Amino acid sequence: MRKLAGVVLGVALSTTLMGAKLTEPDLKEKPAGGTYPSTRQEPVVDQYHGVSVPDPYRWLEQGDSQATRDWIATQNQFTQAHLRTIGLRAHILQRVTRLWNYERLGVPFRRAGNQFFYKNTGLQNQSVLYMRTAPDAEAKVLLDPNTLSKDGTVALSGTSISPDGRYVAYGTSNGGSDWQQWRVRDIASGKDLSDTLDWIKFSGAAWHKDNQGFYYARYEKPIKDQALQAINANQKLYFHRIGTPQSADVLVYARPDQPQWGFAPRLSEDGRYLVLHITHGTDPNNRIYVMDLHAKQSVMQPLLDAQDAAYDFIGNQGTVFWFKTTLDAERGRVIAVDINQSDRKHWRELIPQNADNLENVDWINQQFVLTYLHNAHHRVAIHETDGRFVREVPLPGIGSVSGFYGEPGDTETWFAFSGMALPQVIYHYDFKTAAARVEQKPTLAFNPDDYETKQVWYASKDGTRVPMFIAHRRGLELNGDNPTFLYGYGGFNIALTPSFSVSDLVWMEMGGVYAMPNLRGGGEFGEQWHRAGTKLQKQNVFDDFIAAAEYLIANRYTNSRRLAIGGASNGGLLVGACLTQRPDLFAAAVPKVGVLDMLRYHKFTIGWGWAPDYGTADDPEEFKALYAYSPLHRVRPGTEYPATLIVTGDHDDRVVPAHSFKFAATLQAAQKGSKPILIRIGHKAGHGAGKPTARIIEELSDIWAFVCHALGVTVKEDASVSH
Repeated sequence: MRKLAGVVLGVALSTTLMGAKLTEPDLKEKPAGGTYPSTRQEPVVDQYHGVSVPDPYRWLEQGDSQATRDWIATQNQFTQAHLRTIGLRAHILQRVTRLWNYERLGVPFRRAGNQFFYKNTGLQNQSVLYMRTAPDAEAKVLLDPNTLSKDGTVALSGTSISPDGRYVAYGTSNGGSDWQQWRVRDIASGKDLSDTLDWIKFSGAAWHKDNQGFYYARYEKPIKDQALQAINANQKLYFHRIGTPQSADVLVYARPDQPQWGFAPRLSEDGRYLVLHITHGTDPNNRIYVMDLHAKQSVMQPLLDAQDAAYDFIGNQGTVFWFKTTLDAERGRVIAVDINQSDRKHWRELIPQNADNLENVDWINQQFVLTYLHNAHHRVAIHETDGRFVREVPLPGIGSVSGFYGEPGDTETWFAFSGMALPQVIYHYDFKTAAARVEQKPTLAFNPDDYETKQVWYASKDGTRVPMFIAHRRGLELNGDNPTFLYGYGGFNIALTPSFSVSDLVWMEMGGVYAMPNLRGGGEFGEQWHRAGTKLQKQNVFDDFIAAAEYLIANRYTNSRRLAIGGASNGGLLVGACLTQRPDLFAAAVPKVGVLDMLRYHKFTIGWGWAPDYGTADDPEEFKALYAYSPLHRVRPGTEYPATLIVTGDHDDRVVPAHSFKFAATLQAAQKGSKPILIRIGHKAGHGAGKPTARIIEELSDIWAFVCHALGVTVKEDASVSH
């Protein structure tokens, strides 16, 4: 099952900050706006296995209360007052806007003979879904989410084309929420049907072969005013028939005895089998159940029910099912399972595990297309369905690949490739000729040859070797004084690979170094690497990140006064943990939408699903580990912390903003000295997906202005103009 990545948005511009220079930051300056806003404390104390833990800002968990809304408004005013004093922000805003304004395409895909692709002309708030009926036909707009709201905060969250190409089921999200509303559009007329499906989250639409409806998963309607905070549990699988109300949808499968199971349906290409991936939170191990839709009595039957490994359904030939699995192969292999002889002794290995991590397998041209991670960057290989190796797909260098969407009968596909200084290029791949040609290459006003990316290896605290990508302007002088931004994640079996972003380019244009280590907890090197950064071993992730910072300093890239750190979501936790453990090591920190209260994270929305990576405070041993690094609980009064800009959204129902609210209040109360502790709270903003372009640009400009100010990056009055 492919994990679809978001669109990587690129860059380009004319007025550059070529005159950027470094000056000493004024450490005596007080945060603009004066004294921090007052945040009241309440005598709330919890008991965890005999340990008393105060939680004085618990009231900020009530995100919709008037008191919390007033606090948000006051904090935003205070933050903006500080950011307005940074003259560099206007230059950065101009540069990011110009660089962002170029045409970019998503990876095309085919369905029922038609080609579909996303396109953004440059500064559109949301990318538009187009369709063409032939390679030389004019593309027409199929779905334009920019028409759904004036401020661009309604986004497409998923699409599914019916097998005959007549309908597109599509989901939308509002204000960045994970909640989706699904509708159905008649492709020929461009008009929506009456179908409206609500309270869908973490689900797509799997069409029945007869084109009359689709399978999807949903939750019960939340209690009033609790949609953004209430725990998500008891997901159920339904079938929706076109032209009927949601109330008439047929319940296909539910497990009230397993409220934490999640359901991801897929239909086999022959239309006979409904294949159900059953997940338990973010645990990579899953179950596979199957329903024979041609049977007289269609019943969901367990096929792989031990939850002993990860199993991703690739496809089938009759009763022989192919899976990518980590069973007895932590880096992944491909096996064949006959559902009529499903005992393990009858399984056949088609493609064995090798030294690289197998990330994805697609079935196109009656062949397997395998995407591997080799030292945290991609390579692609093609095999026959009996396992025989055919060829490697040539890639233009070290970078990231996405795409390879298609059906078994297709003889062509498309993929995208990008690097840290290479904007996303769309390639067409012909299986008959084994040729890859450029189909779309963005035109940008910068020269990729002016930048270089290298991969280094360093030793973490326990001696583990960890790789790190480092990108910067070519010819950088290793003088120990370069402004450096260290970005990380390290969790949930997710790999960070070198890819392009406008944000990173703007930073490197100003002379900045961008460093990205591949920390334990991620998915770069298989399950052992992932597990080494989870639960009682989570501190390894922070040690890896701190060691990366020390490497950059020891090798004269930078120093502690020129070093900033950033990360989002689980990466926000990483930043929060490291800035509280080593406040002396960094000059600035930007934790975005971070998990920062490790004792209560599992009490909101889908937070319980992260327990396979984190553990919970309900377990005595896991509580000790969590309490030892929980950023909220490691803040110490009277400590000089780095300049910190905490970023969140008021509609984030993935990592509820209370994490950031409480952390900001706690840091502000504890901060010694004048380095600012600020929080930026986006309005009608969520965890990040679907954020309008205009708001992304504003947020990035605020972040880089804050970081530049903290590191002492300024611009000469006579900043030159190039390009």
